[in-house]
Amino acid sequence: MPVLESTEFTTPRSALRHRPIGDDSKQQERPATDINAPTPIVQRASRTRSTDVNVEIDEWERASGNSSANTQTQSHVRHSSAATGPKTLSKAPARKPSAAHRLPRAKSAMRRNAHPLLYLGIGMLGMLILWTVLMGVVNWFNTTLDDIRYGRPRTFQTDQFVGQNESGGIPSHFIAVNLYGRIEVIEFPGGDATHARIFLGPQLYSTGNDLIPATLTFVDVNGDHKPDMIINVQGSKIVFINDQGTFRPLRPDERPQIEQFLQQHGP
Repeated sequence: MPVLESTEFTTPRSALRHRPIGDDSKQQERPATDINAPTPIVQRASRTRSTDVNVEIDEWERASGNSSANTQTQSHVRHSSAATGPKTLSKAPARKPSAAHRLPRAKSAMRRNAHPLLYLGIGMLGMLILWTVLMGVVNWFNTTLDDIRYGRPRTFQTDQFVGQNESGGIPSHFIAVNLYGRIEVIEFPGGDATHARIFLGPQLYSTGNDLIPATLTFVDVNGDHKPDMIINVQGSKIVFINDQGTFRPLRPDERPQIEQFLQQHGP
């Protein structure tokens, strides 16, 4: 039986080089030094050129291995692109701010979000603390100064002519003592200790009452030309009238006149 042969035979082309492969005389490999061969502008990234140009691939081997070659070519392209492509620098993980850096940020955020009344309260608290410290310093200074002037117990001494047993020309000696919060005045008429007299003053009940000093002044407050004794303690004045060679407390009928005198003449 006669066999018909096809006169039109299409030579298969390579999926990589796009040239016919087969036994054709046109497929003879040209030497590498052929100057007429066109030089590709950009080398194809699919696969590297083989150095052995004399290897001939059979048509049936090319046809059977075409699908696997495509797969290998794509894998090779991916590896080649990864190898020859531009390198991308990996981003280093951002460092978390330390506690020393977070603290100033937290403070600045707190300042921005703080209510104005907060600053007012802080200012008032600061003024209260400053006032307390200042008062403590002032009290300590005054107590130290009184220790130097009056000692402990607080004691005040003075000499004054009051017309009581002073025939020898010696003034009477007076001592005002704060004894556990009780003011007492001791008089030595004419400097004679054998005739000493004690006059009881007010009782103090304030805090630190035993450290309050008492002083004495002598002024004629009733107009009889005799110096009367005034005890000065904590801004108050306690008057003892010079009468019959000694001192006595005020009578109720004398109090308005003495108070008016003290207001007019001041301390």
